Amino acid sequence: MSGNDINRRKFLKVMGWGGAGAALAGCDMPTTVTLEEGKETVVSYLMPEEYVIPGQGVYFASTCQQCPAGCGVHGRVREGRVLKLEGNAVSPINEGGLCQMGQAGVQTHYNPDRLTKPLLRKGGSLSEVTWEEALAALDEKIGANSSVEGGKVAWMTGTVSGHQSVLLEGLLESLGGAKHYVYDLINNHVAAQVNEAMYGTTRPTYHLTKAKAVLSFGADLVGVSQSPVHFAAEYAKFREAPRGVLIQVEPNMSLTGGNADLWVPAKPGTEGALAMGIAHELINNHGKDASALPSGLNGKIKAYDLAKVETLTGVPTDKVKSIAKILAEKAPSLILTGASIESSENGYAATAAAAMLNVLLGNVGETITSSGGFPFPQLDAKTGSGADLLQFADAAGKGAIDVVFFHGVNPVFTAPGYLDLEAGLGKIPFKVSLSLFADETTNQADLVLPLASALEDWGTHVPAYQPEQSVIAMQQPLMEKLYPATKGFGDILLDMLKLRKVEGYTDFSDYYAFLQDAFAALPAEFKNGVDNASFWNQTLASGFISIPKQNASITANALDIAVTLPGENINYGLSLLPAIRLGMWDGRHANIPWLQEAPDQITKAVWGSWAEIHPKTASRLGLATGDFIKVESVKGDVEVPVYVYRGVFPDSVAVSVGQGHQAYGRYAEGRGVNPLTILDSATDGKTGEPALYGTRVKVSKVAVNKDEILVQFGGSESQVGRKLAATITAEVFNRTEGA
Repeated sequence: MSGNDINRRKFLKVMGWGGAGAALAGCDMPTTVTLEEGKETVVSYLMPEEYVIPGQGVYFASTCQQCPAGCGVHGRVREGRVLKLEGNAVSPINEGGLCQMGQAGVQTHYNPDRLTKPLLRKGGSLSEVTWEEALAALDEKIGANSSVEGGKVAWMTGTVSGHQSVLLEGLLESLGGAKHYVYDLINNHVAAQVNEAMYGTTRPTYHLTKAKAVLSFGADLVGVSQSPVHFAAEYAKFREAPRGVLIQVEPNMSLTGGNADLWVPAKPGTEGALAMGIAHELINNHGKDASALPSGLNGKIKAYDLAKVETLTGVPTDKVKSIAKILAEKAPSLILTGASIESSENGYAATAAAAMLNVLLGNVGETITSSGGFPFPQLDAKTGSGADLLQFADAAGKGAIDVVFFHGVNPVFTAPGYLDLEAGLGKIPFKVSLSLFADETTNQADLVLPLASALEDWGTHVPAYQPEQSVIAMQQPLMEKLYPATKGFGDILLDMLKLRKVEGYTDFSDYYAFLQDAFAALPAEFKNGVDNASFWNQTLASGFISIPKQNASITANALDIAVTLPGENINYGLSLLPAIRLGMWDGRHANIPWLQEAPDQITKAVWGSWAEIHPKTASRLGLATGDFIKVESVKGDVEVPVYVYRGVFPDSVAVSVGQGHQAYGRYAEGRGVNPLTILDSATDGKTGEPALYGTRVKVSKVAVNKDEILVQFGGSESQVGRKLAATITAEVFNRTEGA
């Protein structure tokens, strides 16, 4: 096939530039590289260059893959081996910063438990096979001559974007009816639906630096968020003079909560009622105009007087008044939402109630603006949700799936225990896992395809949250593969497209050749007037392609919602709070020693699990730090050591997430517990999202497990009344140091 055998529209789609933006831009077939020329004799792209001096490090740009944020990195390479990762200073996403997870990417790469060869299940166990045998097994199941029904083929991935998403889309289309489930335990699916209804966009841009006050309902900006490094930098600017005020409302303290001026513990699931109470105070005592709100919503707000709000939420009246006063006096402000409010049984309504405050305070168009449209929808990020997991589990349980592929997810570990996903997978005849490690899901597979690490692979990525400048982030290998029998995700997808004999993909020698053609086909307006070869080299050097922001409007449309409250259970009197923090994330980093031994940002605990309980609750139950407890729900129980401190709402127990692996390598297995296994089956009624904060539990003291003692760094989090760290008000700071 030559480049002329495929029409322009089809060609643009194959290359990933399909969509309105590319159609309007005007583009010719690439003249320097064609589909036929993709069949090239390839020399190693990583052969030492003349400028490499032994003993001297050379830095190459790439993109971090430790979480979906898409931060730019510079890898320090010496004698052909990557030694250190740092943030890319020119990346608009992270501006040179890099979190501990990004820094630990080298330990993912050099991990001794990586998969090194394909595995095929024979006689009940997985055995090493060649890639030829692995591809033959795939050809039998999904090849062009197979009898596969497209509707019975499924993919489950984490967030996916860029040209990997283009290839996956092409494969799904070729299968006809194949379902793509996108699943992330940590997601903002509920907020995205609220944003679409209220602001007209699922992904607005939040301007912390323009705000004088920020009220966050559980948004862990500088910890577990859409873009932790970006928001940490924004937070630092927000704190510069004139110093902004941060108020954090959540049931257990996050890293962001630990940095707040005012940390407000609220009863889990009642944050929506607190938002209504703040609106009541703003309208009645601070003169805020409620005409922008639906009349029905106005009537509901009137019912939330401060006395009622205190009874419902546990937040004292004076604190509600203080929050309203700060928001009224410090304009513009910004209201944000996160996991603790979104992941409840009434998550959609509660999130909408919080977002309503932005409309009432006039923040929409000021501190909340449209992110603009992305001109290449094929490349845009497909973000995950828990709702997709529930749909997948239902389809698997009904026997509606014959072949499934997993990439970037470990649902057997992260799924709530009540789904019994392992049993559901048993009803799927052929399971394929594309993975770096033998995790809980991979061990259930019939075919395992070992992946190259992020530091050995090619790719492009479009971060879901893009601040002032949109980018297509570039991922390039920083060194040769440690294990030659591993393959990149793009190369495996290309192999499958070739098995399917899909037009437009069969002539590429590898994913590298595909990317070079794709870059050559990019409309000229995005290349800054340079030739294809120079543009390719410039992109590799900078680590990204800049995409101009498109103008787009934003609306301010409050919803007439009804906030409901979580039910009580006299037999299970405590609320379970899954504590997800930077480091372990959703458990994907439990096999990295650096992150296991990095103290938790709040409790300073390492190498294990713990349960956080308020002193009042601990006193009532006769517990002290280090004691072991059984945390029991209607779905099961876990045993874990206790950490007693004030950073958790009374009558709650927060259990750390990320440990408790039954597989995943020597650093993760058999360590700690997984609280996700005891979650109840509550879901948000509007979005179908699992209610991670909707489980009721009871606690009882048990014998100490000497193999799982609580190990902590540091001492007490209290000054014991001695004023070791002096504090001043923001007002005084602005008059003195801040001035």
